[in-house]
Amino acid sequence: MPFTGKATYSAGATLPELVEDVSDIIGIVSPFETPLLDHLGDARRAATSTVHEWLEDSLLPNTDTINQTTFTPNPTDATTLTVDNAGRFRVGDQVRPDGSGEIMLVLSVSAPQIVVERGYGGTTRQALFNDQKLFILGNAAIEGADRPATLFTNRSRKSNYTQIFSASVEVSGSQLAADAIGIADEMDYQKQERLRELLRDLENCVINGVASATNPQGTATTRRTMRGIINSITTNRFSPGAGGMPPGGGPGEDELSEELLNAALRRIWESASGPVDTIVVNGYQKRKINGFISGARAYAPSDTRFTDMVGVYESDFGVCRVILSRWMPADKVLLLDSSRIEVLPLASRSFHFKKLASTGDSEVGQVIGEYTLELRNELAHGVLQNLAAA
Repeated sequence: MPFTGKATYSAGATLPELVEDVSDIIGIVSPFETPLLDHLGDARRAATSTVHEWLEDSLLPNTDTINQTTFTPNPTDATTLTVDNAGRFRVGDQVRPDGSGEIMLVLSVSAPQIVVERGYGGTTRQALFNDQKLFILGNAAIEGADRPATLFTNRSRKSNYTQIFSASVEVSGSQLAADAIGIADEMDYQKQERLRELLRDLENCVINGVASATNPQGTATTRRTMRGIINSITTNRFSPGAGGMPPGGGPGEDELSEELLNAALRRIWESASGPVDTIVVNGYQKRKINGFISGARAYAPSDTRFTDMVGVYESDFGVCRVILSRWMPADKVLLLDSSRIEVLPLASRSFHFKKLASTGDSEVGQVIGEYTLELRNELAHGVLQNLAAA
């Protein structure tokens, strides 16, 4: 065949021997990653009811608080103290007031008061004050004495609700039969797309979900929704400059700072038995954490890579992996003990495809799954909130 010099740009769309050139790679624009679910991993067990319950227990408290404004004869010599929870004390307990080197010995307990020996063991008496915390160091029993009164805690029952995640799939017979660019099977492709969307929604609900205020177990007209992490944490909710927390940084003193983050981690560590090991943030707060090391960066002349990222934050109160999630509210930071969190499917109801009867020239089905969140010991987790987000 002789060379004609014919060019594609001059023939345009009329050149018959050119085939359509379309890449066989389909780009997905919408974000679908689930970093928190990936970090938590699969649950070790499944839920067995739409109302998922678990038991929690705690050790006997070893702190209490003084609850009186007047001391007789004076705050330094008073021996009868009114406390919030006299039942936490036993005769023979050594007690140290917060911020003091004095040790007191409990001589008798009669709610709401305890009688103590001041300056026990030669320690120096110091003035007491209302709302002062008392640390119970431990009890000293008398050799050969009868057993002490039995003290115990009651287990508490906690619960959450399963939530059904569902999406429909429908593919016409022609779509199934025709060759599609970059797709071997249109039905499988649609299943994968819907599954990505539902996994994305599951992580969003695990973080932000709220259970219905009425009939949370669900009815014929009430949708059953799980309570997410943020709304499950009721105790350790911290704001810059509030409740004894330090202010943050920045002009309004509400920017996330290392001092503020460490103060929150310390508060959680003081109130729980285990350290925080996970920090969950969105993009703005992640950049603030990255900025913690800005003043300590050092580069040699031979360095060719600039790194500005903190993936693990290690403090006195825990080694924390920093998780960047699109679904975190911009003004909040989650501080979690991941060993106490599980996202559980209802038994045999993890995400799966259910083929449905077709009424026409199409194949139809449903991607469906039912999940709940088990967040144990909410006192072991915390939320930093009301942070500057722009």
